Amino acid sequence: MRTLFILAVLLVTGAARAANFTADVSAGNDIAISVSLDPAEQTGSASATVRIHASRETVWSLITSCPESLRMVPGLEICDVLETAQDQSWQKIRHVMNYSWYVPKLTYVIRATYDRPAMVTIERISGDLRTLRGSWVLKSDGDYTIAHYTVDLAPGFWVPHWVVRTVLRKDLPRMLRALRSRAEGLPTAQR
Repeated sequence: MRTLFILAVLLVTGAARAANFTADVSAGNDIAISVSLDPAEQTGSASATVRIHASRETVWSLITSCPESLRMVPGLEICDVLETAQDQSWQKIRHVMNYSWYVPKLTYVIRATYDRPAMVTIERISGDLRTLRGSWVLKSDGDYTIAHYTVDLAPGFWVPHWVVRTVLRKDLPRMLRALRSRAEGLPTAQR
């Protein structure tokens, strides 16, 4: 079944008390990331882009799969599809995150709306997060797919600053690399 692969779960644990952070491909990095967090309001937004040597359909199948999400998202314990539209245009999905002993377990429900294979949008319906909105946009570039992810969120609780740095500087790029590695590792016929 289709479900949304959420990088936001990585950012949720760190959307408080952090400075802005940017890394882009032009600076020699393989992934472009821009994160802006507001310490006073404890809200944040992020934008990330990765180039993947695989078709949009391949990347689509990974970002909309609960089993794949469980493999690629650190701390994701449960990914359940609660409801699916008859025309497959949207789903309600429940995620349970247990990122670490120093961050509370999070449970939230999102609505994922699909425009296959170009775009997925998400919005929080209920749960431990105050705000969660985001999207994936997939664009073909020859034999490659450019995957662009954006998210706006407010967790509604305080998280230590060092957790924020770890999540943003290590885990978010790690997730994008995991997506790329998984997509590029599939047999050519499936890519």
